[in-house]
Amino acid sequence: MTIRLKESQKQWNQELAAKQDQEARKRYEDRSEERKKLSKKLETKNPLEVDTPERAAYRQAILSPRDGLAIERIVGENNLFPISYLEAGIQASKSVCRIEIRDRIGRVLGHGTGFLISPNLLMTNHHVLTDEDTALNSLAQFNYELDIHLKEKQIKSFQITPEQLFITDEKLDITLVAVEETSADGSPLSDFGHIPLHAKSGKALVGEYVSIIQHPSGAPKALAIRDNQISDVFDDYIHYSTDTNEGSSGSPVFNDEWVIVALHHAGVPDPEDPEKYTANEGIRISSIVRFLSEQKTVLRGQKREQLAALLNDQEIEIEEEKPMKVEKLKPSEYENSSGYDPEFLGSKHTVSLPELGENIEKDAAPVKSGGNVLNYTHFSIVMSKSRKIAFYTVVNIDGEQIKEVKRGKDSWYFDPRIDENHQTGEELYRRNDLDRGHLVRRRDPVWGKDAKKANEDTFHFTNCSPQHKNLNQKTWLDLENYILENAENHQFKATIFTGPVFRDDDLVYRDTKIPAEFWKVAVMVKEDESISATAYLQSQKNLIGDLEFAYGDYKTYQVPLSKIESLTGLQFKDLKESDPIANLESTAGRVIEGPEDIEL
Repeated sequence: MTIRLKESQKQWNQELAAKQDQEARKRYEDRSEERKKLSKKLETKNPLEVDTPERAAYRQAILSPRDGLAIERIVGENNLFPISYLEAGIQASKSVCRIEIRDRIGRVLGHGTGFLISPNLLMTNHHVLTDEDTALNSLAQFNYELDIHLKEKQIKSFQITPEQLFITDEKLDITLVAVEETSADGSPLSDFGHIPLHAKSGKALVGEYVSIIQHPSGAPKALAIRDNQISDVFDDYIHYSTDTNEGSSGSPVFNDEWVIVALHHAGVPDPEDPEKYTANEGIRISSIVRFLSEQKTVLRGQKREQLAALLNDQEIEIEEEKPMKVEKLKPSEYENSSGYDPEFLGSKHTVSLPELGENIEKDAAPVKSGGNVLNYTHFSIVMSKSRKIAFYTVVNIDGEQIKEVKRGKDSWYFDPRIDENHQTGEELYRRNDLDRGHLVRRRDPVWGKDAKKANEDTFHFTNCSPQHKNLNQKTWLDLENYILENAENHQFKATIFTGPVFRDDDLVYRDTKIPAEFWKVAVMVKEDESISATAYLQSQKNLIGDLEFAYGDYKTYQVPLSKIESLTGLQFKDLKESDPIANLESTAGRVIEGPEDIEL
């Protein structure tokens, strides 16, 4: 079970949505100067002249030659449409549905919007359908709209079937999931058609107007039509001034030909009034198609066939991934790095570095100046030569002196004090779902007068272990936050050991064995001045079977410290008497689902 220190699935969805809004606001603020330039150009030029030549050319190519007014609308000379425009909009709207988000016992938690993009595949936001369990319990409700007499039509409810296909991505905020082909009352899903996706960029230009079909606040289907100008198109995103509401997440954004150009996913909060929005943000369809094309290569059987049929062998525009900046510091940069302090918790509570078992001591990467311990600012690391990953890291955390050091454009470093062949570099992490997982979390050593240097030190490949993105960004982070924020030491100090579990049968990927499990030992002083040493184990085994496409729940356990010793070959001799569950009989330990499950 993923650690979600939340009250409910509903709250979790709301927090995800709020996070998307805040990230959208940051992107909007970062693009303010570029947006001003575009707006200035639109004062004297039309969208075909302002956007890039390649996008403008494709925009013109997809216009129907029978619509003689299309170019005039784009360049702003008139707003006349053929009457068929309304009929085409109604046709497109059939594929749009309300998603009723339910829990396992059928309680309604909220609503979103979705739409069919193939005869049986539905697209919405990740923050609407976050996982397979949520999708399995929820419904896709078509035909929820008012007729010409303003009376509700009969809703057609379809079960969502994630076991047939489920793809989700938090970064792009998209979920693609299969839907059953027959509703509860026997109506066929085919009655509602689908909206095809187009891979090429240029379906709508900066300065053009878009329309959005939605279920605002879970209400009957509504349309925000055309008084909604595109202000910016960049990276994976499009900004526009469409009227949307809560429940509109997952709505399709259309150009004047009712071709879908974006997946609506977030509002940009007004800095002066958080209750209002200054713009909205959608995910570009070209980016979504590119992402789905990458997933196709790792699917098998019927799932692959469904995705292949959806993409229909379209030519995908591949954008080169910008390589992470990799550098090497001079050895002199490390001269004042004192590393981990064993007496950090007080002279009465010395916590020595763990002893290496005989087998792993032979595999410890030698430091050129002697020994095998790499000291950084407030933390230390011992590396494995064969695995090119740390056996363990250990960090001192002083909560009273924590400083906020803004994360800039990451640069990662090889450590010149050990052989570069004993370090895993950037080539392992490109174009897949592996994160450069900080073993010592970036914020933990960032305290005191050396906070800035400590922040930079965490970006060493020696402090980096391949972790599936869901493990690194969600569950493990929740546990780290809980340990730090709930330390009972009146000085708010803690010592944290972290590392991977190395197994012979670990998955080999790009010539590197990927650890499937990670451990953590948290040491703190309790109110009675005694030491508490709690150990945790988390598995990503069900995540890394397919690195480019892997999703699902995974479990975290509080385990006896002796369990970590047996798995790693490390010996924590100073901490044996301080483990609150040392005598637990279960070898699996205690499943951690919330703060009440952690015993300090």
